[in-house]
Amino acid sequence: MTAHDRPQGRRGRRVSARRCLPALALLLLAGCGIRPTQVPTDFGAAPSRVPCSLPGPDLTTQTSRGVPVQVFLLCGSSLVAVDRVVRVPEGTADARRRVIVAQGLLDQLAASPSAGEKAAGYATHVPRGLTVTGPRPKDPEDTLRLSKAPAGLNPYALAQIVCTLSDSAAAEGDGSVVLGGPDDARLRRYACTDGLRAHPGTTKPSSTEAVDG
Repeated sequence: MTAHDRPQGRRGRRVSARRCLPALALLLLAGCGIRPTQVPTDFGAAPSRVPCSLPGPDLTTQTSRGVPVQVFLLCGSSLVAVDRVVRVPEGTADARRRVIVAQGLLDQLAASPSAGEKAAGYATHVPRGLTVTGPRPKDPEDTLRLSKAPAGLNPYALAQIVCTLSDSAAAEGDGSVVLGGPDDARLRRYACTDGLRAHPGTTKPSSTEAVDG
């Protein structure tokens, strides 16, 4: 063996020794009564739909069926806007139009999400049968009175209603909405904030007492 060959022989022996180490480790584990385990690498197929992701709406079809609007549904831990349609008769006076739009929005919120929306993770907490009326004689003119007091609603439902109505033709366009119930409790002006949209279950809607008209 030449001087040139000897280092290569040593390297070969070191490589062979390293290849034997895993097998030696397995033998030692088995001798100690410990069963070797394997780390799983198969985590299943990738999700077929991105959470809270929906295909774009057909605006032409929506407009032909009514007025395009948006409602806020719960997806994950936050509120996400979803496109809907509300029917409003032509020639309806503005005051009456506000109530019709508000009722249509409540009906859309209370309706069960479509199969595609459910698959994407959307849900709603707004109860069915909730109705809305306009202001009483001494209420601010933009008041909307629900058939159930806002304070008695599920926190998620109240957040959905506040964010949906305050961002619609049912409100005055300043990002807030005056809500009351069927009783004589003081009216409050609610606003939909970023915090409410992000954490509707734990964040109370920002509100102030509404001034009588």
